[in-house]
Amino acid sequence: MSRIQACMAALAASNKKGLIPFITAGDPDPELTLPLMHALVEGGADIIELGVPFSDPMADGPVIQRASERALLKGVGLRDVLEMVKQFRSTNQVTPVVLMGYANPIERMGQEQFIQAASEAGVDGVLVVDYPPEECEYFAENMHKNGMDTIFLLAPTSTDERIAQVGKIATGYVYYVSLKGVTGSGALDLDAVAAMIPRIKRYVNVPVGVGFGIRDGATAKAIASVSDAVVIGSRIIQELENTPREQAVAAVQSFITGIRSALDN
Repeated sequence: MSRIQACMAALAASNKKGLIPFITAGDPDPELTLPLMHALVEGGADIIELGVPFSDPMADGPVIQRASERALLKGVGLRDVLEMVKQFRSTNQVTPVVLMGYANPIERMGQEQFIQAASEAGVDGVLVVDYPPEECEYFAENMHKNGMDTIFLLAPTSTDERIAQVGKIATGYVYYVSLKGVTGSGALDLDAVAAMIPRIKRYVNVPVGVGFGIRDGATAKAIASVSDAVVIGSRIIQELENTPREQAVAAVQSFITGIRSALDN
């Protein structure tokens, strides 16, 4: 059982919902990534999604695009992100870390070399936005052989055929994008999410996390009532943008603590 699978099983056994925050590695500064990761855990995160900076993050709205731009300006690339995970693992062997990003940096490194490096660094799963599940079976098989999970996105527009294909190779959890459009856009429709989750679970045997548009404790609690976990990204990046550097880590921890409290009460 992978760290992600163990985490999700423990949450289910204790009747709790998962909290999965996202930050972009290297934003606002590479030196803050490790303290931010630990602050997320202290605040109550169950799994950390760590964004790999990319020059053309097409699924992401302007907030996360800006985070990628800031990290790239600091020279942060895939190998740097793997080193950050390795450093995190030196003091935290429990909290799962999922790399979230795009195919180009992985293809440039080479899939097999990436999988080996990610495994050695202590990565637990990978979500590659632009790896179609229909073309991903070899990558997924190699990931699974190395003890890592493959996370896939599903959306309101996903067909039953696409959901079934994801169900064949997804492990750990699936990430349901609750809105049409990019990250940080639109308003959540809880009824629409509630209707989609059972449809996904007809084909997918792993937990379902829901993200895009979750901005506060009340929304997180509402989404958690119909899902297994909530994913929060753009709102955390905004917290970093709007807070002085020396206060950023404490501000993010405080925000996540509030979300955790809302989920648990």
